[in-house]
Amino acid sequence: MRAALPALVAFAIVAAVAPSRAQNANPLPPGEGRDLVAVACSQCHYLGTIAKIRDGAAGWRVYVDNMVLRGAQLSEPEIETVVDYLATNLGPGMNLPPAKSVTLPDGAGKNLVETRCSVCHDLERVAIVKRDRRAWPVIVADMVTWGAPATSGEAKTIADYLAANFND
Repeated sequence: MRAALPALVAFAIVAAVAPSRAQNANPLPPGEGRDLVAVACSQCHYLGTIAKIRDGAAGWRVYVDNMVLRGAQLSEPEIETVVDYLATNLGPGMNLPPAKSVTLPDGAGKNLVETRCSVCHDLERVAIVKRDRRAWPVIVADMVTWGAPATSGEAKTIADYLAANFND
């Protein structure tokens, strides 16, 4: 009986954990490198957040290099695999996973935010972020530098809209 007790305890622990793992299904799209991303990134991040980001290869490289500097355990070949996977499957314009329905406030710039910002971000992310109103022009300019599809006039309209509606 004493020999069976540790096995019984181990079985109970595994059974208790198993349902929670099933509920945390990997939200990343299929593709070569998916499992590597899931293992490396889930050490610190919820994968659903990563699945909502849209960036090109250069942007993903910055993210991945930063995470390696912070302790992500990836070799050079694995870094290449991760960046390739992310850029291929979570690049700009790729379909975003279903998000909560978000209705932005009316105003000049709403349509631009809905059409331009949503290329890389879901509107839920746009709507929940509160910033100092002076930060929005810098953030929008940075997004344009990273490839957001907006002219300088549209970027100003977007920044003004965000500053008016999403300031802290």
